[in-house]
Amino acid sequence: MIELTNLSFAYKNKAPLFDQLSLKTTEGNIYGLLGKNGAGKTTLLKIICGLLFPQQGSCDVLDFTPWKRSADMLKEIYFIPEELYTPTLKISEYLLLYAPFYPNFDPRAFENYITTFDLPTNEQLTSLSYGQKKKFLIAFGLAANSRLLILDEPTNGLDIPSKSQLRKLLAAAMEENRTIIISTHQVRDIGNLIDPIIILDNGKIIFNQTIESISRKLSVKLQKTEPDEMDVLYSEKTLGGYVVINENHGETDSNLDIELLFNAVINNQQHMSELFAREA
Repeated sequence: MIELTNLSFAYKNKAPLFDQLSLKTTEGNIYGLLGKNGAGKTTLLKIICGLLFPQQGSCDVLDFTPWKRSADMLKEIYFIPEELYTPTLKISEYLLLYAPFYPNFDPRAFENYITTFDLPTNEQLTSLSYGQKKKFLIAFGLAANSRLLILDEPTNGLDIPSKSQLRKLLAAAMEENRTIIISTHQVRDIGNLIDPIIILDNGKIIFNQTIESISRKLSVKLQKTEPDEMDVLYSEKTLGGYVVINENHGETDSNLDIELLFNAVINNQQHMSELFAREA
């Protein structure tokens, strides 16, 4: 699906953002792309879509070179950025103009998504709120049935019911030949959806693991007393004591909070890398 090899990128007059970055994804997964502010998540997504050009290395998406912007590739990619743009059109007008670019577009599914999100159909898109615009573009992106759907901060601007609806729609839309990439800071909004989890830090992929691998390798416990930091991978104070993440030595598989996992990886990169590099 996507294969990046030794990819390097820098903005003009800036230090390199990516240096020898490599990544490979497969079909049939909802990838979670996580990272601190400025880690390069949005830049990476734009490179995958062909909106930015790397200086070195290779990028292969659906057997295409993205920055060549082939029509055969573009019909199989739908990207919803965090910073939205909608033209001065009604939903029906937008549909007539843009749906033909996606041969697998499903009008009936689109109508269902619009109804689910309770969107007004007779107003100009530019008059909608930020959250309504986002729901409209998500509805269109899902109905486009592209093989690659990329969402940058999809839950920003959505209220609590809409976040729940989004999770249900994304889960229902997954197919074996489709890949979804979600870049987000709001991991609690989509934590039950994403698998595998990719963490980007300082221009490198420092973590790329499935939920099954994570639960097999890591143990999560709640204890009342403060742990010795030398004896744990990561700990965090919570109500009732401390949540402690440690290496799993045959205990029952744990359900790991994605936010805790992110903090553990960022704060203990070398140990986590060594742990996941070992054979099961």
